[in-house]
Amino acid sequence: MASSTLKPGVPITLQELEPSSEMFKQGASIRVTGTLQSYDVDSAVAVIRDGSATLRIDTQHLREIGFRSGSMFQFIGELLIRPNNDVIL
Repeated sequence: MASSTLKPGVPITLQELEPSSEMFKQGASIRVTGTLQSYDVDSAVAVIRDGSATLRIDTQHLREIGFRSGSMFQFIGELLIRPNNDVIL
């Protein structure tokens, strides 16, 4: 039987996703929930919010999902940390 290289998405809050967090590392597999603040159709980037914390989500591989501002969404994915701690899931 082949072993799986997929890691489970560890549930965290957006407030926990800060540079001092142990989950704040390149490629960390996480699961986050937040309210959709905005969605850009051209770039396929959604922004979710939980309290004062926000996170950008790359949705280019998601199909046939109606992204409506103000709706609650949960995303599972791997962190991509860019220069200056710019983060996208």
